[in-house]
Amino acid sequence: QVQLVESEGGLVQSGGSLRLSCAVSGRTFSRIATGWFRQAPGKEREFVAAISRTRATTYYGDSMKGRFTISRDNAKNTVYLQMKTLKPEDTAVYYCAVKFEGAYDTGNDVYTKLRQYDYWGQGTQVTVSS
Repeated sequence: QVQLVESEGGLVQSGGSLRLSCAVSGRTFSRIATGWFRQAPGKEREFVAAISRTRATTYYGDSMKGRFTISRDNAKNTVYLQMKTLKPEDTAVYYCAVKFEGAYDTGNDVYTKLRQYDYWGQGTQVTVSS
């Protein structure tokens, strides 16, 4: 059974920074591509960032580019989301997700669709005050 445990989010002021982490257990982390999504009240869950299992490729949602950085430490089975210059519209519950890749995948792909992911974290609240 795969488990994803996210760090606590928090309350930050507009312009501030916050780093989220997601520890993955239960499967070989090196075979897993990872991503972050978020969901604000009354809105659909949206893509935030993704990183390939080789770390060669990263991809971001348009409003996150230049402010958010996704990374992963394969030795610690952990994926991170560093968020800077936070805005009130970044307020949401943030979810990490993993996708298992097959033996024939290059390991350089990233995934941006909810349905592409196999397991999800419990979500962590991030609130940005104005």
